[in-house]
This record gives sequence, structure tokens and C-alpha cells, in this order.
Amino acid sequence: MLKSYPELFQRYQKNPILTASDWPYPVHSVFNPGATLLQDGSTLLLCRAEDRTGQSHLCTARSKNGIDDWKIDSKPTLVADPENHPEELWGIEDPRITYIPELRKYAIAYTVYSKEGPGVALAFTEDFQKFERYGMVMQPEDKDAALLPRKIGGFWALVHRPMGLHGAHMWISYSSDLIRWGDHKLMLEARLGGWWDANKIGLSPPPIETSQGWLVIYHGVRHNASGPIYRLGLALFDLNTPELCLKRSREWIFGPEEPYELSGDVNKVVFPCGSTLSNDGDTIHLYYGAADTSIALATGSLKVLLEWLNRQ
Repeated sequence: MLKSYPELFQRYQKNPILTASDWPYPVHSVFNPGATLLQDGSTLLLCRAEDRTGQSHLCTARSKNGIDDWKIDSKPTLVADPENHPEELWGIEDPRITYIPELRKYAIAYTVYSKEGPGVALAFTEDFQKFERYGMVMQPEDKDAALLPRKIGGFWALVHRPMGLHGAHMWISYSSDLIRWGDHKLMLEARLGGWWDANKIGLSPPPIETSQGWLVIYHGVRHNASGPIYRLGLALFDLNTPELCLKRSREWIFGPEEPYELSGDVNKVVFPCGSTLSNDGDTIHLYYGAADTSIALATGSLKVLLEWLNRQ
């Protein structure tokens, strides 16, 4: 069927690429993976796995081509540690991975589920086997966070999404030590009214640094009589002042259409936490949770995304 709108991301024909049935140990569902390219060119996904208690942990899956033949850890990779980190009482969720060249480490921003609600925690690793937890750095309710890969004006920068009385918007905060954060600035505000991204938005994968600015794929939530619909849009931010939005899409670019996206534990959801940029500097692999049940893949072009956004 010929579609009346541009398809900026093309779904992999054999989606979903990972389901609970692929796991080497019992899980109920797998979704919302962080993603990164390793030094050998292979792809690592840090997947959210929900067990039959209803709580989540993180588990890695690796692939040479980032598409198929995934090798999954035989046991959970990173689990909640409420004894030492009480903020992880009810599990850990939705990781976003950023490689930090200055530290030679991967930074993982993830959601911790505490008694007070969801907050943002940081952990660092060199090999995805040993992790250094920094604990909760953004208090509840807050989530959808990722570090930028380099300092801005001498400070680390963290994009995140606190909940407030007047909606859920994207913010950016700064730190000299990755522990204490301040200088909070509103980055992108949810629209009002009947927009596809009204009242509630959040970061999807970590921002992509381009010559034109930080390209952000973000999610918006539209509430209607049948429940919420999670879709994706684009925004571009200044390289040296990333709270400054240069361009923002009016339309959503990717939404739930296929059966595995429309029906699951949470219907009508496409929710990416990770993407990779291929060695050609253009091909984006977008890894997303489908209906909070499985993991799917879509592919796009960085050049095409920027050209489309510039025409908005």
C-alpha cells in the first residue's frame, strides 16, 4: 500500500528481532533496549527484561551485524541492588547508553523504581561485566535520561524528563562531578491541545551529534478515548548551548502500525531507548520496544532526517 507520508524509518521485515522466547532464562517480556557499537564493530543491546514478579532488570544481547544472530547473556547482566541502593527497590528500567571518550567508559542512564516513584540513576562500565553505580542523580519523578558524550562549557550535561504539575517536559542539567546536578534548563516543552506530543514528551535515544546540531528523536504521548499512543518526532538543538532548540517537527515521524506494536502489555507503543550510527556516518539503526513486549528494529538515514527536519 502506497503511504501518503514519508517513511523516514523503515521497519525490519522480520520484526520483532528479540522476544521473551529468545531468552536463555525465564522472562515475561523484553523491550526498551539501550544500544551502542562496540570497538569491534558489533552491536550491544542492554535490554529491559521483566520477570514474572513484574520487576525489571537489564540483560545484554550482542550481534555482529546489529540485525540478527543475537547472543544473549545466560543470566541477568545488571540487577537491582536494593540492599546497597534502596532507590532500586522495585527494579531498574529503560537504559540509555552513551560512550564517553574522555572517560573511556560507557555511561548508562537508567530508571530506578523507588518507594517515591521513578528516578534517574547513573552507572559506568568498560566491558558490560563490571559496573560502577553512582546511584540516583535525579529524584522522583524523573526518567528518560541520557548523558551527552562530551562536556559543554566544562560541565557534563544530562537530558532528563521530570514530571510536574503542568506536564512532562524535557530538561537539561549540568554537573562538574556527575553526582551533583544543577543549572537546570527547560529544553523542550510538551505542546498543548490536540497535538500528537501534547502534555507529555521525553527523550528517546541519546542525542546524535551532527554538524548542524544535536539531533534528538523524542517521544510524545497522545491521550484519546482508547488510551495513550506513543509516537516519535524530531528536534535539533545547538551544539554549544543544547537547551536551545533550533528546529522541531510539527508532525510525528514514526508510530505504532504493525500488530506487534499495536497489541501487547501496553498497546500502541513504539519506544526506542537506543540507536547506533553505522561507520558510513549515515545509517541509523533504531532499536525500540514494541507494545512493552518485544524489541524491534527500524533503519533510517541521518542525512534524510536532517533534510526533512530543515523543511519543517
